[in-house]
Amino acid sequence: MAHGLGGEALEGLERSCASVITAGDRIVSAPGATGLERIEARFHGNAFDLHRHDTYAIGVTLDGVQRFHYRGAVRHSLPGQVIVLHPDELHDGGAGTEDGLRYRILYLEPSLLLDCLGGAPLPFVRDAVVSDPRLRGTLLSALAPLDEELDDLFVTDFIAQLAQQLKRHAGQPAKPMGKTAWRAAALARDYLEENMERPVRSGELEAITGLDRYALSRHFRATYSTSPHRFLLMRRLQRARRLIEAGEPLAETAVAAGFSDQSHFNRHFKKAFGLTPGRWAALVSATRRRDA
Repeated sequence: MAHGLGGEALEGLERSCASVITAGDRIVSAPGATGLERIEARFHGNAFDLHRHDTYAIGVTLDGVQRFHYRGAVRHSLPGQVIVLHPDELHDGGAGTEDGLRYRILYLEPSLLLDCLGGAPLPFVRDAVVSDPRLRGTLLSALAPLDEELDDLFVTDFIAQLAQQLKRHAGQPAKPMGKTAWRAAALARDYLEENMERPVRSGELEAITGLDRYALSRHFRATYSTSPHRFLLMRRLQRARRLIEAGEPLAETAVAAGFSDQSHFNRHFKKAFGLTPGRWAALVSATRRRDA
């Protein structure tokens, strides 16, 4: 019986070599980010012998059954479930049925989590296979756009969210945030608005607010119910809508609003507003003609 995650899967893999290559088997690597490697894998049969690595391996099974040995037991992950492997733990991997396997995974340097955890130990998730839509959604936010580089502000917020969710599954208590840093959040917001047309790095926000990037991410979210990355993205999209309404061509609009290319612009516009920029432009144009 075939297993699949369906439409959500559209929205990694070990560094060892597969022992048997079957037609259709493949590994696709995403553009790299420091300390964060993202991969999609498709396999039939056994893919990897027992091995270990010095990073977290955290992924989502998309199709098929993922079968692996980990900490003295055989584990199985079904579509939609999350796999969390701790650094330096021995494991193998492969497809659990003849239908094959597809999954996406990221390899995370422990140092990134330690920077975020503020002195807390690395989370150890005993259940290697986790059913958690929140954790899955967080992972897919980084694993779905596999052909795109991850923005620096996005990576900061992603690590902050992932750390909190791993701590929750490891049974570590959440650290109280204390009094919300309203002024720091407002300074960051103003800076993002003033610089929406170019990439803004976390270090810039650290310099103007006096907070480290992970603390700022938490305080910004507590203040505005969104992350600095998402806030900046929405300001760009709002500017794009104004340019479209003014009759600007879509290609020029994408560049003027700060997007790397039109494909990048199209994907984020549709995700935010539920229709493509082209469809939006057509509706605006039809309204303008009707009102003329």
